[in-house]
Amino acid sequence: MKRLITLSIVITLIACKEKAPKDYVTLSGKIENPHENKTLRVFKGKVFEKIITLGDDGIFKDTLKVDEGDYSLQHGDKYGIMYLKNNNESTLNTNYGDFDKAMVFGGDASDMNNFSVQSYLISRNYFTDELISNGTQKDLDSAIENYRSAYEGLKTKYTEVDSAQVVAMDNNIVGTIQQMRKFLSPKIAMRTLFAKGQTSPTFREYENFSGGNMSLEDLRGKYIYIDVWATWCGPCIREIPSLQKLEKQFEGKNITFVSISVDEGRGYKGNSAEAYKGWKKMIADKNLGGIQLIADNGFRSQFIQDYKINSIPRFLLIDPDGNIVNADAPRPSSSQLVALFNDLNI
Repeated sequence: MKRLITLSIVITLIACKEKAPKDYVTLSGKIENPHENKTLRVFKGKVFEKIITLGDDGIFKDTLKVDEGDYSLQHGDKYGIMYLKNNNESTLNTNYGDFDKAMVFGGDASDMNNFSVQSYLISRNYFTDELISNGTQKDLDSAIENYRSAYEGLKTKYTEVDSAQVVAMDNNIVGTIQQMRKFLSPKIAMRTLFAKGQTSPTFREYENFSGGNMSLEDLRGKYIYIDVWATWCGPCIREIPSLQKLEKQFEGKNITFVSISVDEGRGYKGNSAEAYKGWKKMIADKNLGGIQLIADNGFRSQFIQDYKINSIPRFLLIDPDGNIVNADAPRPSSSQLVALFNDLNI
């Protein structure tokens, strides 16, 4: 009898030992068409970092000791996010070319991870470049309704999700909708105010970097793509390479590219003379193309006020007869712009 009791205790101890939670998470999976660096970086700010090495075929497996929560993933120049918890065995499969969109999670916490990534991605399906460039208020309302419906579908599909995470994502969805209304409503109002085919506001005798002065009417006969910018505007500067590429792509076509600077002192301690020098210097240093003009009174210039421009960059497209095509045209970096040019047979 004593032996039986002893054996029972031993078996119980072994079973308990086998069921003891692991103090690490096992992460495995595969990245199709991996980046040449063959690594997956898992990190959380400056608090945690682990570099996982991929095989030549993109397959990986490693263990990580983590504090429960969301972690950032980096492979090459692509990023994603994943919930990790010790004692879990989780998998990730994706493709480097479409990293976050192709993510499929498996194993422990798969519902939570798939729910999170899909909840973030669905906005792309409804808040599209086409909506931003050409959408009406009706289009925006429809996109929001479909976005909400798609999100509710994800909650039905992925049921094993922590309630706190659902509440957090609910709040994120509400925030995204509010941001889209705030961002798009002024654009839609602008498109309504400056309807296609309406005569464009005009400017006269703006100084031309190349010499002399120029008015809008001097440019009649071709489509006119206007970039309203300033040397102190970071987003404006980031569009320059795309604009230069566009100018080269449509060189000799039925379109003129015009940049109008609203430099008047901002970024130069309010010194308008220094701002003027800065405008000329940047054009020369960056070898800016097209027609480079400077507005006669910065944001207070009549042309700028007529178009209700209070933030930059802002892009305008005017037809050969001086009529508005788009008073809030796509940026040079947007694929929508080339599509628009092609639709117009430029």
